[in-house]
Amino acid sequence: MKKSLGSKVYVYPTPVWVVGTYDREGKPNIMTVAWGGVVCSKPPCVGISLRQATYTYDCLMTKKAFTVSIPSRKYSAEADFIGMASGRDIDKFKETGLTAVRAEYVDAPFVDEFPIILECKLVHTLEIGLHTEFVGEIVDVKADSSVLNYIGVPEIEKINPMVYETGTQNYWALGDFIQKGFTSDRTRFSKD
Repeated sequence: MKKSLGSKVYVYPTPVWVVGTYDREGKPNIMTVAWGGVVCSKPPCVGISLRQATYTYDCLMTKKAFTVSIPSRKYSAEADFIGMASGRDIDKFKETGLTAVRAEYVDAPFVDEFPIILECKLVHTLEIGLHTEFVGEIVDVKADSSVLNYIGVPEIEKINPMVYETGTQNYWALGDFIQKGFTSDRTRFSKD
């Protein structure tokens, strides 16, 4: 029997993404978000949700561009800190020792040490309540060659990303490979 837990954001797991923006003066800023995901495949778009009170919100509204840097799990402490500190008060790149790199196609920085980068131009915003959903069209993906397979596609095992558990506010590593996608035999589940 299932037990009702009420209206909560118990979605498992959520990605750990570091969003890069420039402020009005051109200072690079980063913020860890866990409210993010794919929202469209054609055109390729991702969505991130931010509270209006955040420094990144103002930066994103000003520049209309952002990056998503996907950290490997060896950067869990940096990702956690980046999500707690405000760019209004400190330079998070300086504090963490991470390297800001100007994106090639959008007016935003990314984290050089992280293996996967999405360069996004802002195409939609939606005020939902406490958060605003920002939809960014991916105009370029950059990947360290060390995370690519033999045909040039990033592999999750090589990226070694982490995920966030909303209920307990913990970070987790991903588990083992289960099966190849889009290969299950449909007749296996037929009742006839």
